[in-house]
Amino acid sequence: MEGQEVTIAIVVIVLLVGALLGWLFIQRNRTKELRDRYGEEYDRTLEAKGGRRSAEADLIEREERVKKLEIRPLSPSERDRFAGEWKDTKALFVDSPMEAVSRADRLLTDIMSTRGYPMADFEKRHADLTVEHADVAKHYLAGHEIADRASDATTEELRRAINHYEALFGEMTSEVSEQQDGVAHDRHVKVDYEGLDGRGDETPVRPAGDPLLRDRDRV
Repeated sequence: MEGQEVTIAIVVIVLLVGALLGWLFIQRNRTKELRDRYGEEYDRTLEAKGGRRSAEADLIEREERVKKLEIRPLSPSERDRFAGEWKDTKALFVDSPMEAVSRADRLLTDIMSTRGYPMADFEKRHADLTVEHADVAKHYLAGHEIADRASDATTEELRRAINHYEALFGEMTSEVSEQQDGVAHDRHVKVDYEGLDGRGDETPVRPAGDPLLRDRDRV
């Protein structure tokens, strides 16, 4: 009888150890997946939440929330309208950098709203954006931080804010899909953000064939 009890105890211990190892494996894989998906945003959230468990719970909650949203591409007419507004915003920078940054911030909010992102507070908008666009969401955050203190920012800082916003603008308007005149449109413009503007800030490098971005003057 004692031998049977020992055997049962060993089996239970093995099962518990196996379950623990399985749980650790799942947790490790989840952490790796979230790090790969969110990049710098994972580290930012980790610092803000003060621990891995809270940070990962926050990221997963974002994903569940965004799954319920009806995010859509812009229509061709919407993209053209926003492109015109963006061109005017950049032109305004020459005479009024502060107003240009403020207008850029409002324009991007309008674009996100048009695409289906809920217009909650900035932190929630930024969090929602990171789920599908983690690489450029950091530009939204950086630009908004400068916009919040625009009255005290230098012209160079305001210029960087415009560059950050331009990265997000390129991403938010890079996809157009609509059934129009009997022809299905589904165009994707890939924007590369690896270039640098020489001042230490990332600046989007536009594809030569992009008809909306190729002819714009830099600020």
